[in-house]
Amino acid sequence: MEISEHLDALRQHGGLLADAAGRAGLNAPVPSCPSWLVKDLLRHTGYVHRWAARHIAERSPVVIDGPSEEEILRGGAGDADLLGWFRAGLAALAETLTEADPALQCATFMPAPSAVAFWARRQAHETAIHLADALGADALSADAERAAGAVPEYPPGFAADGIDELIMGFGQRRKYRPAASAAPDAGLQVLTTDTGDAWHLDVAGGHVQAHRGPGPGDCVVSGPASGVYLFLWNRAAPGPGSGVTVSGSPGLLAAWQSSVRVRWG
Repeated sequence: MEISEHLDALRQHGGLLADAAGRAGLNAPVPSCPSWLVKDLLRHTGYVHRWAARHIAERSPVVIDGPSEEEILRGGAGDADLLGWFRAGLAALAETLTEADPALQCATFMPAPSAVAFWARRQAHETAIHLADALGADALSADAERAAGAVPEYPPGFAADGIDELIMGFGQRRKYRPAASAAPDAGLQVLTTDTGDAWHLDVAGGHVQAHRGPGPGDCVVSGPASGVYLFLWNRAAPGPGSGVTVSGSPGLLAAWQSSVRVRWG
């Protein structure tokens, strides 16, 4: 995807996130993040937006350290101004990325064509996944019509791009903790039926090695890109609702999902 496409997605999904948070109310629980209320979701995502923008604005040569998650959730604006604070941070991030010199150099933490491309992609997907959290919170007290939209439907190309970031980027940065039911050396295949993309992961010696393209797998995850995207981010279950099917060794997949998670810190 082009940087401009990631920025369009960032603005769109960030706006929808704020809208859903406003409907749900700041004290509504977030089902996909059991310890959070909506105000925690806004403070977390709003902080990450500002943290990401600093790397571009300050041309930081190192990844900027930050406070603990507990401190982040105690910060930000007060409840009365929280939605406005979130929207302001989203707009500032999008503007910073839009105006950045494409050749600008600053710290990143995964390979990318450029620093601006990295931060645009990362924040587009950070925001898109947290949109799913906000919609889940909104659905708890929604009428049937609103509840039907609780699971977002992402454009297939964007969702496939997010799967690629997760598997080729985050997936290889974590130590794999094998489950008792999983083979010590095993493979996982991920297929998106609408875009025709495939990824193959080998898990050997406690580490994930990911490759684009098909390959043998003790476990196969397949379905439309949007459903697979949410499933691999632990925001949706397999089945008719998501269109995702899982075959083969479920122990391997469970171990991979519990090991490959993105946490602040």
